Amino acid sequence: MKFCPRCGSIMSIDRVRKVLKCPRCGYEEAASGASLVLSTTIVHTEKEKIAVVEKSAGVPPNATLLRGHVTCPKCGHNEVYAWQMQTRAADEPPTTFYKCAKCGYMWREY
Repeated sequence: MKFCPRCGSIMSIDRVRKVLKCPRCGYEEAASGASLVLSTTIVHTEKEKIAVVEKSAGVPPNATLLRGHVTCPKCGHNEVYAWQMQTRAADEPPTTFYKCAKCGYMWREY
């Protein structure tokens, strides 16, 4: 990533002319081989973010043990750990995660 020396904006690559160009002020400079290395940004979907939480071995330190309020849908045990995480946009409610204290089954509610 290269920044414009005039205005500080991120320079974009013109692959045809092999130059770096500032979209804000129009400044151009010849692109060297090192500056043409392209990288990609990985944006994870909500399912991928939740999969990371589900695959984690333990229960987060902020989890609360609930007795008698929630029942495990897999084994019917009535003691589960519960915690909340913001998995969507900030203006949407958080996702509540549950993990059974007996069988370890995890599920979530939006």
